[in-house]
Amino acid sequence: IRFSKAGFTPPCRSIERPQQRCCGLFAGRRMLTKLLGKKTGKPRGSRYSYAMKNITRLLAPLYALLFLLLPSFGMADDIQRFAGTYTGFAEITVDGNVLKRDMSVTIEPTKDAFELSWTSVTYRADGRVKKQTYTIDFVPSARDNIFQSAMKKNLFGKSTPLDPLQGEPFVWARFVGDTFSVFSLFINEIGDYEMQEFHRTLVDDGLELVFRRVHNGVPEREITTKLMREE
Repeated sequence: IRFSKAGFTPPCRSIERPQQRCCGLFAGRRMLTKLLGKKTGKPRGSRYSYAMKNITRLLAPLYALLFLLLPSFGMADDIQRFAGTYTGFAEITVDGNVLKRDMSVTIEPTKDAFELSWTSVTYRADGRVKKQTYTIDFVPSARDNIFQSAMKKNLFGKSTPLDPLQGEPFVWARFVGDTFSVFSLFINEIGDYEMQEFHRTLVDDGLELVFRRVHNGVPEREITTKLMREE
């Protein structure tokens, strides 16, 4: 306790700095007062709304993050619905001969999106057997529900599609409702193009597969069959 010409001075104040606080209680009160808008001249009735505006402003980055993650949640749900292994067969006609073709496809979720593997085994009339297997990783594109193939690495190590102008297949995929589609574009050395389409639609116990091959806009082949889900 100090005495001066001005009289008694409390221990938490000084003559030179009369507004200084010396304990955490007063500091906390100043923060609360600022949040409630007392020092802004706002009436007492509006302090609550002012505080809510401040809180909303603080939470805005969190809301933005959740908004950005929502498409990812929907994407994961679409992939999970189709995930699994499916098998079946189809009969195709080649040069007037009816051939049997076994088919299987596996859709597996990955960290980035999903991996697609499919195999076809064709039994020819002369007893020969032709087996083909393909595996492609897909990653999200800049567009919702459309995925680009990740079949090579660029100079920066990022997975990208192949280049159709180099004679390589350009592959992408999409989800629309209950249908999962994969498209492959080929461009030959004289500029003709071929498009292959695989449309797989969820049905009871499996997938309904529709395959189409189009050359320069003219349909050349279509195969329809059902693939059963493996347990």
